[in-house]
Amino acid sequence: METSLRSLPSVDKIISDPRLKSITDGYDHLLFTKLVRGYIKEIRLFIKGGGDPPPFDSIVETIARRATAIQTPSMRKIINATGVILHTNLGRSSVSRETVEAMTGANNNYVNLEIDINRNQRGSRQDHLRSLLKEITGAESAMVVNNNASAVLLALSALVKGKEVIVSRGQSVEIGGGFRVPEVMRQSGARLIDVGTTNITYKTDYEAAITPSTAALLRVHSSNFRVIGFTGEVALDELVEVGKKHSLMVLDDIGSGCFIDTTKYGLLREPLVQESISSGVSLTFFSGDKLLGGPQAGIIAGKKQLIDKMEKHPLARALRIDKVRLSGLAATLLHYLKGDAVNKIPVWQMISAKPDDLRKRAEKWAASCSSIADIVQGESEVGGGSLPGSTLPTWLVSLKPGVRTHKTGVQDISAVLRNMDIPIIGRIEKDTLLLDPRTVPVEDEPYIISALTQLAENIAGAKLTSRRPK
Repeated sequence: METSLRSLPSVDKIISDPRLKSITDGYDHLLFTKLVRGYIKEIRLFIKGGGDPPPFDSIVETIARRATAIQTPSMRKIINATGVILHTNLGRSSVSRETVEAMTGANNNYVNLEIDINRNQRGSRQDHLRSLLKEITGAESAMVVNNNASAVLLALSALVKGKEVIVSRGQSVEIGGGFRVPEVMRQSGARLIDVGTTNITYKTDYEAAITPSTAALLRVHSSNFRVIGFTGEVALDELVEVGKKHSLMVLDDIGSGCFIDTTKYGLLREPLVQESISSGVSLTFFSGDKLLGGPQAGIIAGKKQLIDKMEKHPLARALRIDKVRLSGLAATLLHYLKGDAVNKIPVWQMISAKPDDLRKRAEKWAASCSSIADIVQGESEVGGGSLPGSTLPTWLVSLKPGVRTHKTGVQDISAVLRNMDIPIIGRIEKDTLLLDPRTVPVEDEPYIISALTQLAENIAGAKLTSRRPK
């Protein structure tokens, strides 16, 4: 063991190896030295545990690989061919070109984030979106924080801390990522009062639970699941009626933040922000990065008196939105004001895509690898905690090479496409890899076609690679 430890190369010898020069030239010397010493320490421990020291070439290769991995951004572009429009694991949908330009401009320059230029005095960052949101939703006022979970937490903390909030037991849910209504209540200091049953809650259930300590009634839209069968819930206008009768706030967490009637596109009905506001609720909460189609944000719209109080709460600063997303959200909202949201915002372009157009695209893709591909009818999903159980008809490229070649499995071709320089992500069903053009921008089609052509050629030659398509 002592001989093996003494045989280890010095840090200087490793760093000075010519094969590492291209890396060390662009790496801070102290940090690179720390990286090398850390790996040598690992080897020492390995040897003391009874292992043999690796050859010098192997040490250099490992250092080069680790240093390169650290310098390479781990987040990169992928091509979403899963057919799930708002794919949470893939960053949900992209945003419009105008939104990207607005976010880039805000990031590259000083901006009037919190200054009133006309009056030459401090302003509020909320003013950049307030007028737009008031115009689109019909609310008295509005404000924006960094996501919808933050919006709900802020409202509960600022308005009902130490008091009771009544929620239907069927709406005391987990929205996702550990965001559970009961836990958010506890964090805010509000006291949750469950009423009704899992499947049915009546208006009288709310009224029977009201006490002098009650501050609000909360409705939570079940945005990522559906309960079917013998069910029933109190309509929002009825809940507002109860709130007015007992002088209570009515808070409406609708989740996705939809401004467009989804039934126009054959989907189930998603609650509209405008309808929530017009019903007379005190506050409506919704996301900026789901069906609204903008950057991540949590939007609160409703009564001015309540918005003003929340803006002054200490938590508002901790949860505030930054200048980049603020600019992007403003650009996204302008699409709705101008009436061009369906044509400009990617999530709505995908939702409104026509099956005949999708079939033509799928046929073009399949033609590039006809030896392993067919086209089949299928379904796309909205995803992202929106419209569960509601799908859109589509056409899919079906890759099932094992049936024809008996050499390559579906997991093999899935891995090859995932390991491209720009990974292509599909979905596997019944030992078949499916690619859905609905969620792939037209400008990415040349890359898809080149990748599929290369894939078919490699399978024919029994040689799978993940080289970038030419």
